[in-house]
Amino acid sequence: MHNILTISWNLVKRMIGRRRGVIAYILMPGVVISFIIWMTSGAGDSKTNVLYTNLDSGAAGAHVIAELKKTGDYALVEKVSGDELRTGVLNEEGAAGLEIPAGYTASLLGGQKPQIHIYELKTSAASIALKMKASEIGERLREAASAVGAAGTGASSGTADGANDAKAVGSAIGTTAGREAQLSAILQQAERHLVGSQKTDFNLYPRESLGVVTGFMLMFLMAMVTSSVSYIMDDRKQRTMMRMFSAPVRSHEIALGNFLGSFTVGVIQVAAVLLVGRYALNYSYELPLYLYFLILAAFMLVCMGLASTVAGLIRNPNNAGMLNALILTPTCMLGGCFWPISIMPDYMQKAANFVPQKWAIQAADLAATGSGWSELWLPFAVLGLMAAILLAVGSAILRPSESAV
Repeated sequence: MHNILTISWNLVKRMIGRRRGVIAYILMPGVVISFIIWMTSGAGDSKTNVLYTNLDSGAAGAHVIAELKKTGDYALVEKVSGDELRTGVLNEEGAAGLEIPAGYTASLLGGQKPQIHIYELKTSAASIALKMKASEIGERLREAASAVGAAGTGASSGTADGANDAKAVGSAIGTTAGREAQLSAILQQAERHLVGSQKTDFNLYPRESLGVVTGFMLMFLMAMVTSSVSYIMDDRKQRTMMRMFSAPVRSHEIALGNFLGSFTVGVIQVAAVLLVGRYALNYSYELPLYLYFLILAAFMLVCMGLASTVAGLIRNPNNAGMLNALILTPTCMLGGCFWPISIMPDYMQKAANFVPQKWAIQAADLAATGSGWSELWLPFAVLGLMAAILLAVGSAILRPSESAV
C-alpha cells in the first residue's frame, strides 16, 4: 500500500504541483465549464421575438396582444402593415409573425369564426407554441362574443312582462356599438385575471441544459486520459518505470498508483467545477450536489481504468495523441454528450450501452427527476464494473520492463 500511495502522490505533484499544471488541469476546465453553464442557463430565460400587426380597431384585437404580452414568453415587435410583417418574417427578424385581420371584433360579434394568421419561415418550437396560444385566445374570444350576442338577443326579445329598463338595455345591447361595448367590458375584466392557475413542477423530466452541462463535463474529464497516458509513456520512455519495477514493486502496484494519482487529480477538478458553478455562478444543477459529485467521480474511475489499459497497449509515446480521435470523440458522440441518444438509430443506441458517458448522463437525469437508489444503483453498478474490468486489464498488460518502441 505504501508503494501505491508513493507512486500516486508523485503523479499528483507532477500534474498539478506547478503553476502550469494547476492552470491546465484545474482552472482551465473550470473556466470553460463555467462559460458553458452561463450560456445554457441564460438560454432558457431569453424571450422569443414575435412580429405582429393589429389591423383590427376593436377590443378583440387589442385583447390578443395584451394576453400575449402577459405570458412573458414573447418580445413583441409591432409592424404597421401585413406586407411589412411578412417582409420581417422573411428577413428572420422574429421567430414568427402574427397578423390580426381588419374587422376581427365585428366578425366575432357577427357569429363568424375569423382566424388569426401566423406566418413562419421555418417551423420551430416557438412558432408552434405561438400557434397554440393564439388558437386558445381566439377560442375564448369566440365564446365571449357568442355570449354577448346571446344576451343581446334575449334582452331585445323581452315581452310585456319585462320592465321598461330591461327593454332599454336590450335595445342598447342589440346595436353593434352596444355589443362591442359589452364585449370590451368583459375583456377588460378577463385581462385582470382575478381567477388563474398555479403551475407545479413535479420534476418529471430533467432540464435540457443539464444534459448539455453534464456532457461537456464528461468530455473534459475524459480528456485527462490523454494527460495520464502521456505521463505513463514518459516514465516508460525514460525507463523510470523499469527502475521502479526493479525495486520490490509489482506491476499492479504501479498501475494502481497511476490510477489513484490520476483519480485524485480528477476529483479535485470535479469539485472545483461544481463549486464554481454552484456558488460563483449560482447555477442550480437540479439535483443534490453530493450526488452529482458521486456520479462524476464514478465516471472518473472508468476514465482512469481506461487510461491504465491504453497505457499498457501503446508502446510509442507519439501515438498518445491519437486517443482524442480514437477514444474521446467517438465515445462522447455515442454516449450522448453532444445530442440526445434517443435521436440516434437503434443499433447506435444499443452500442451506447458500452460507453461510460451514457450511464453517467442517465444517472444525472434520474437524480434530477428525484429518483432514489432503487433506480440509481444500475448506472453506478455499470460504471463500477467498467472501472474494475479496465483496471484489471491495465494491470495485466502494463509491462514496466518494456521500453518505448
